[in-house]
Amino acid sequence: MKRDGTAKGKVYLIGAGPGDPGLLTLKGKACLESADAVVYDRLANDRLLAYAKPGAELIYVGKESSRHAMKQEEINALLVKLAREGKVVARLKGGDPFVFGRGGEEAETLRRAGLAFEVVPGVTSAIAAPAYAGIPVTHRGVASSFAVITGHEDPQKAVSAINWEKLATAADTLVFLMGMENLPGIVAQLVAHGRPARTPVALVRWGTTTDQGVLTGTLSDIVERAEAEQFGSPAVIVVGEVVNLRPALSWFEEKPLFGRRVVVTRARAQASKLSERLAELGAEAWEFPAIRVAPPEDERPLRQAAVQVGTYDWVIFTSANGVEAFFAALQAEGGDARSFGGTRVAAIGSETAEALARQGIRADAVPEEFRAEGILAALPADLQGKRILVARAAEARQVLPAELRRRGAEVDEVAAYRTIIGEGQGRVEELRHLLEAGEVDAVTFTSSSTVKNLVSLLGGESEEGRAEVRRLFSGVTVASIGPITTKTARELGLNVQVEAAEYTIAGLVEALAGHFQGRAAV
Repeated sequence: MKRDGTAKGKVYLIGAGPGDPGLLTLKGKACLESADAVVYDRLANDRLLAYAKPGAELIYVGKESSRHAMKQEEINALLVKLAREGKVVARLKGGDPFVFGRGGEEAETLRRAGLAFEVVPGVTSAIAAPAYAGIPVTHRGVASSFAVITGHEDPQKAVSAINWEKLATAADTLVFLMGMENLPGIVAQLVAHGRPARTPVALVRWGTTTDQGVLTGTLSDIVERAEAEQFGSPAVIVVGEVVNLRPALSWFEEKPLFGRRVVVTRARAQASKLSERLAELGAEAWEFPAIRVAPPEDERPLRQAAVQVGTYDWVIFTSANGVEAFFAALQAEGGDARSFGGTRVAAIGSETAEALARQGIRADAVPEEFRAEGILAALPADLQGKRILVARAAEARQVLPAELRRRGAEVDEVAAYRTIIGEGQGRVEELRHLLEAGEVDAVTFTSSSTVKNLVSLLGGESEEGRAEVRRLFSGVTVASIGPITTKTARELGLNVQVEAAEYTIAGLVEALAGHFQGRAAV
């Protein structure tokens, strides 16, 4: 497609779903990945922006009750402008574009401008929020119909656009969207037009997210309850007997890490696995990449070692990062898994072994203890005359090479990569604010580098600075992937309460969940 200012682009009106990023459709994800510009709302989860391709323009037009970053007419004009520039535009809207999402207005504007568009439906909060609260909008023997109604109507209007007389008893379940400000009026209208005051009501705030909150009552007392709890927007209002099913069907809030905000300090490229596991258990994974994996300052030794890999008796990889970097160097020199020949391979950790398997290499030794001391136990005690290559991080400990040499081996060390300060440096003040406000439940560390860099970014280079870091971490659970990381954290003044029994991401998440459920973790 031409980008000369005259070509016509295309706009995808995408339903982002109600909040849980996992509820985005596959088509919605594909459209995001292809877009030159992403225009997104307040209710679209920020994590979805990670699907945007590098260099895509991200434009926030978020709207909330009584406060608009951009008026609807301005959003319409923006979409036309971007498309006329020849861009593929992803218009990311909370919920479904055509369920009170004003997607129809945007589509009409694009059609009048002669611009191409597609509608990508999304999961509406009208169904998803009640479902995550354990409330089905229909249920055999309880409710065979439901209606979705706007709750955003101006209560001062002389004549309501809603036919309350017919609506109040027309459907078994009534779901009101954007109605918290008008809750008293909604309740009054329903009762006045025949809905019994004893009818159950549920308010589901921030449904499908880790901030989800649910308040139940009846038409007779829900307004009073909401005022007492200061229960505000955004919330879905569910009216009907299905609300009584919540005690039996509630599931989301029973997850072991539900409602916990957990800081993930891994490199951005690797954070997704940990974030996904945390989300599966109900936590909000707040990503703060404290490290970034970078090539060694001089790549020549790595390439030379890769070319000579078949001349070694053993090659030891200490991390998945090392595997990926080594094979990139090997392939750059024209080699592949066949270059290893009869060389035996050892891997520290199951993730490292999995990374080798993806390259066509099955590790000959994977110790039960996932650290240098473990690999030493897995190798022969007598290594006299054996040539061993250790591919690892530039800043790694000397325990492994020193002990191998003590056993008689000829050891070559090569820096496969180095770790530097990650993209988290751009979120330092945001993290500091969350820590100050007591809005962080746990911080996870997966390596000594993540600890050192985070402490440094928070100003912990001096004793005075470390004292401030300790203050910020007061009341925060510190979780470590293993004893080496724990040792580093404690040396820097952090109180580690959780340490994984198995030094893996799965082990770390399991230990953290156990901690919050009252099981011993260290």
